[in-house]
Amino acid sequence: MSEHQQLPTALYRAEQVRELDRCAIQDHGIPGINLMRRAGEAAFECLRQRYPEVRSLSIWCGSGNNGGDGYIIAGLARRRGFTVQLVQVGAGGKAGCDAGLALDWAREQGVEITEFNEAVRPEGQLIVDALLGTGLAGEVRGDFKLAIESLNGGSLPIFAIDIASGLCGDSGVRLGVTINADATITFIGVKQGLLTAQGPACSGSLYFDNLAVPETVYESVMAAVQRVDVQQLAAHLAPRSRDAHKGDFGHVLIVGGNSGMGGATLMAAQAAGRAGAGLVSLATRPEHVPAVLARCPEVMARGVGSGQDLEPLLDRADVIVIGPGLGQAAWSEQVLRAVLATDKPLIVDADALNLIAAGSANHCHRDNWIITPHPGEASRLLGQATTAIQADRFAAVRALQEKFGGVAVLKGAGSLVCGDQSLQLCSDGNPGMASGGMGDVLSGILGGLLAQGHDLTVAAALGVCVHAAAADRAAQAGERGMMATDLLAHIRSLVNPAA
Repeated sequence: MSEHQQLPTALYRAEQVRELDRCAIQDHGIPGINLMRRAGEAAFECLRQRYPEVRSLSIWCGSGNNGGDGYIIAGLARRRGFTVQLVQVGAGGKAGCDAGLALDWAREQGVEITEFNEAVRPEGQLIVDALLGTGLAGEVRGDFKLAIESLNGGSLPIFAIDIASGLCGDSGVRLGVTINADATITFIGVKQGLLTAQGPACSGSLYFDNLAVPETVYESVMAAVQRVDVQQLAAHLAPRSRDAHKGDFGHVLIVGGNSGMGGATLMAAQAAGRAGAGLVSLATRPEHVPAVLARCPEVMARGVGSGQDLEPLLDRADVIVIGPGLGQAAWSEQVLRAVLATDKPLIVDADALNLIAAGSANHCHRDNWIITPHPGEASRLLGQATTAIQADRFAAVRALQEKFGGVAVLKGAGSLVCGDQSLQLCSDGNPGMASGGMGDVLSGILGGLLAQGHDLTVAAALGVCVHAAAADRAAQAGERGMMATDLLAHIRSLVNPAA
């Protein structure tokens, strides 16, 4: 998502952004109408750059400050010779308030107002969504619902102001109906919901402008979440010493691959090697060993028939990855119990998480593991519906970390990484990752990084970002049809940023 490269690292809840806005106005003496003008100007300039061929706009405004931004855009467009249709949904800006002042100014520029009714349709080349902002409480109803459904039902691209109308800025969840924007420009602070759950799908390409708010304003509000990417974490990937040897970079053991699922462990093992582990071993069902050796001779594969067979391999490993292709049979439970009986750092994924959720293991809280559930696995671990997990992913990942310790990774659009003192979001990745085996590759990357001595939280955040960035590189050939093994070729270059 190249448009995300210029986003700041700090992400905020909607109430925090409102506090930043209040601080700029009251504590730093910036009139609210000035901030509104700056927002309208920034949006109009972004619009012109993204859609240079557009000369006619259909601007749909609500009754709050979001609508005020739309009035400024309408006035600026009219002054530049654009054809402007301004559709008012709900009451217009009240006289004397900032939105009212913006409306008066737009009228002075010759903008005419069309009151919304069900027969009104957008006219022009581009729709500007200035209907609803972050103050929305509850589901969209009434004329706003009708307007959003009408706009989504057409073929024109939609440019959203601050947030796609109907999207929750805190959770990234659709509040009933939501504008499906082609692009969104957001102001002052990036709302955390824009980058996770349904936020990316509703927002399209995301742009940001801080409206020239002084840096001291940001010192007054601590960001709720930090956005991370590979470039930000590259300092943890320094070039290796010229006298290094394989023992310096750790020994990863991948455990899993019940009957018929041996490929999952192989993908995890290859990913661990590409992430830089010095040695990679694999413990799986005996029948899978020949295929592993034929495909990847660098991996030390061993067939294990029980948890007891696994114990000698556990002693030699520095980090253990448990879960890829594990299944939920008696064999699966035996090897899981053997792994959990060690004090080694762990990466726990897939059916290992499902077995823990089902009560098959007694060790449910430890400080030296990374758990990597997707929303379905998270729902089982927390005893909540998947819809509840997705309704507030930030609360869910915090609950996972609190219950199970270590670091929790909640996978999905806008993957979240939660340690006991931090919450981070990776905004990279793409829909091509919705295919089998992607989680196995992530587990292997995490194991490989942890084995090299990275702190647990650093390894988790770095691994999630490397995984997402590798998928974005693979997606240059197309998202549809992407397979997990397509990521392997890109992992190596990403963990060698100085090469």
